[in-house]
Amino acid sequence: MKHLIAGAVALGLSAGVAQAADEVTLQLKWVTQAQFAGYYVALEKGFYEEEELDVTIKAGGPDIAPTQVIAGGGADVVVEWMPAALAAREKGLPLVNIAQPFKSSGMMLTCWNDVGIAEPADLANRTLGVWFFGNEFPFMSWMSQLGISTDGKSEAGVEVLKQGFNVDPLLQRQADCISTMTYNEYWQVIDAGVTPEELITFKYEDQGVATLEDGLYVLERNLSDPAFVAKMEKFVRASMRGWKYAEENPDEAAMIVLEYDETGAQTENHQKRMMGEVAKLTAGSNGALDPADYERTVATLLAGGSDPVITAAPEGAWTSVITDAALN
Repeated sequence: MKHLIAGAVALGLSAGVAQAADEVTLQLKWVTQAQFAGYYVALEKGFYEEEELDVTIKAGGPDIAPTQVIAGGGADVVVEWMPAALAAREKGLPLVNIAQPFKSSGMMLTCWNDVGIAEPADLANRTLGVWFFGNEFPFMSWMSQLGISTDGKSEAGVEVLKQGFNVDPLLQRQADCISTMTYNEYWQVIDAGVTPEELITFKYEDQGVATLEDGLYVLERNLSDPAFVAKMEKFVRASMRGWKYAEENPDEAAMIVLEYDETGAQTENHQKRMMGEVAKLTAGSNGALDPADYERTVATLLAGGSDPVITAAPEGAWTSVITDAALN
């Protein structure tokens, strides 16, 4: 097991070299798992060291909001979903997306196959488990586009069950469908003894309401500091090397993640499976944000019903300055 002290020290560099390296603190969105494999691979393989960076990776969790961490000065850069980042920006925390390692969304709705749901229109008059804390906005937008109310069960409405970070509402039949990620909760349902044939899934990507996930965000004011910009260029370049290595060597990447899991909660089988699914989401991205993906995300959020996550199209919410320099 690796301890996540400063990356350069963890790699066994001398004190003199560690002091010379640029320090970077990365706050993850969730706990140590293959969802963040690229960063752990970059740390373990020395990609950060080669860029003269001393990187500390801070795990997240249910009580840790990356936006709050960076606002309080606890991180230089955070992994966050764009809905939460844009919501924070509109409320006064000027976050800027500097890189987008994830090309595709892993979010989907997983439903029992025996309750009569064959297509999205069949979701009306159901109980659906939905994550909140910013994760509900793609769902609300999707329902709005379907013309389905979220005010309660009816012929044209659904009951929204505020879902915790587990799959119990589905397993206990409290909900007809729950929110899952392709790389995590879906497989928790399968591991509970449910067969894929007993389920039907609706991927947000397929429904045209997917939003960008797991981007890298910094505070806008720091981008006026040339030293910080140079440091982020090196960080993004090394991180993307880590992500591409993880894509090409998923089993090895999963084992590296396990080495850094200080909780001991993760299992080899789950992490290898997760890494295989995550690789599908990072495939096709070199780290640069695709403007079309950004525009789709904004449009989805603006269409989020009576209480949209953002009320106007943001300005300055992303920049290609870092990736242009880091990747070209």
